[in-house]
Amino acid sequence: MSETIRQIAERIREMRDISALSGKEVAAKLGIPLETYNDYENGVTDIPVSMLYELAKVFEVDFTELLTGLSPRLHNYCLVKKGEGVEVERYKGYKFQSLAYNFVNKKVEPLLVTVEPEENKKMSLVAHPGQEFNYVLEGKIKVILAGHEVEISEGDSIYFDPTIPHGQIAVDGKQAKFLTVILHD
Repeated sequence: MSETIRQIAERIREMRDISALSGKEVAAKLGIPLETYNDYENGVTDIPVSMLYELAKVFEVDFTELLTGLSPRLHNYCLVKKGEGVEVERYKGYKFQSLAYNFVNKKVEPLLVTVEPEENKKMSLVAHPGQEFNYVLEGKIKVILAGHEVEISEGDSIYFDPTIPHGQIAVDGKQAKFLTVILHD
């Protein structure tokens, strides 16, 4: 288990304790089996980013608090210099970098996503509430939306309903980077 996953799992366990909820109650709120929730809380299984958003809602905290253990502090603007966003690797072959981690009460979550071509070929599709926008900065990605596949290249974008099971794969054997903006419900 990576140190990041261990720390996030520990924060989730602490938030559940602070919220005076049982694991069974949290699992029910998330609509997942108790065993899956326990695996998240114990750091046995990587937690999908979409599930981190849902956990933040359950615990009534900001997504950033689960990632970093710190509360966002900025109200007027949040400047993130190149390479300084909070990074989290949630899936093999995916690296997420939060680009507004320190802004209070975000309505959207902008993330820089780097996808390695060989590492994420066996990725699982995810689904989450809200709306999602992806804009390719480098390379080419294949976006899978419930079995439908769309390839988009540098400068292309796609806006979609993320309740549809979806995922992104780097193609042409090259790393790809894209900006994703997720609108919270």
